[in-house]
Amino acid sequence: MSTEHSVDLPEPTLRIKEPETAAVGLPGVAHSMEYALREMGPRRSLQTLLKVNQVGGFDCPSCAWPDPDHRKAAEFCENGAKAVAWEATRKRVDRAFFAANSIASLNERDDHWLESQGRLTEPMYVAPGETHYSPITWSDAISLIADRMRASDADRSVFYTSGRASNEAAFVYQLLARQLGTNNLPDCSNMCHESSGTALGEVIGIGKGTVTYDDLAEHSDLIFVVGQNPGTNHPRMLTALESAKENGAKVVSINPLREAGLGRFRNPQTVRGVTGVGTQLADVHVPVQVNGDLALFAGINKLLVERDAIAHPFIEEHTDGFEVAAQAWAAMEWDEITRLSGISREEIESLTDLVESRERVIVCWAMGLTQHKNSVATIREIASFLLLRGNIGKPGAGACPVRGHSNVQGDRTMGIWEKPPAWFLD
Repeated sequence: MSTEHSVDLPEPTLRIKEPETAAVGLPGVAHSMEYALREMGPRRSLQTLLKVNQVGGFDCPSCAWPDPDHRKAAEFCENGAKAVAWEATRKRVDRAFFAANSIASLNERDDHWLESQGRLTEPMYVAPGETHYSPITWSDAISLIADRMRASDADRSVFYTSGRASNEAAFVYQLLARQLGTNNLPDCSNMCHESSGTALGEVIGIGKGTVTYDDLAEHSDLIFVVGQNPGTNHPRMLTALESAKENGAKVVSINPLREAGLGRFRNPQTVRGVTGVGTQLADVHVPVQVNGDLALFAGINKLLVERDAIAHPFIEEHTDGFEVAAQAWAAMEWDEITRLSGISREEIESLTDLVESRERVIVCWAMGLTQHKNSVATIREIASFLLLRGNIGKPGAGACPVRGHSNVQGDRTMGIWEKPPAWFLD
């Protein structure tokens, strides 16, 4: 990169402090409103945020956590408020901005600075040999794109999208790609939860979660949160976990690091949360080593079979391959299980005791599991764990892969997939 356009950046400041033990509370509300008011102003903040995740409103663009039947007026978290403000900001990037900033100077800026300048107001185009973007009409922009697409080899074209797209847009988008003759339709789920869909499809025949919001918040009595930081990535899940705790559920956190959100949750919409008392969410924290989850669940499965603490009628009627799996678990050595998981046999025994004492178990997971080379095997092991005690197909039990964007699964259902089923193509 040319040094004549270089930008002097300040040295990063390293701050070291004790880890947080509680999440959200009034500071979370203050941070949400500070950002929203700065980007949208008072009137637009009120009009927009009160529609987030509401019937007749719109799904939050921040995460895919589902909506309860009975919704509060403020059905969003700090992340959601920031994501909405990012979309609905009053800042605008118009033709004057591009006239004043060359492409070379924009290349010197980081992504955060570029995004913080605001929203585009019209299509922009850089002609061959030009140094600046210039405005172009929508008609010309669409014609330019169509001409390029017609001139391109369909097999060398990629039609990428993310779970931020609506069902309707996703359906039309995949029609466009297939009309041009290509099946190259990757989307964000290939990065986030492809392994979940593959593993669940192999074990239970469908690559989706098997629980509802009410299963988790109202009916479960043991919830595993594995490879997932809900307080950071989808904080509205904390409200559902708080409800589950109030209904008698136990929560187990399995993660190399202890996250503040699974410690004490200060729900700002309750008196208990506002006063700072909050709710302790995780009853047990299991500090598994990175990518040690497969060995951990294999150890639990081994113990469940050895103890004969399994649902024989369910296994006989609804599964196959149990004998082969049981032999594989029996052949596993404890030294190997503890070495790979980083968890002692005594701790795994204690965790299995808790599993045996509960009738309705849900396992939730996110990208802490899905991003490893052996992620499919890990999620298959978790699905087998659920099957061993009949925890699939009944209220309050099942598999809960927590997706990132609000419509990842919808994209697939609408045909954003390189392997569409025959019924969809029909």
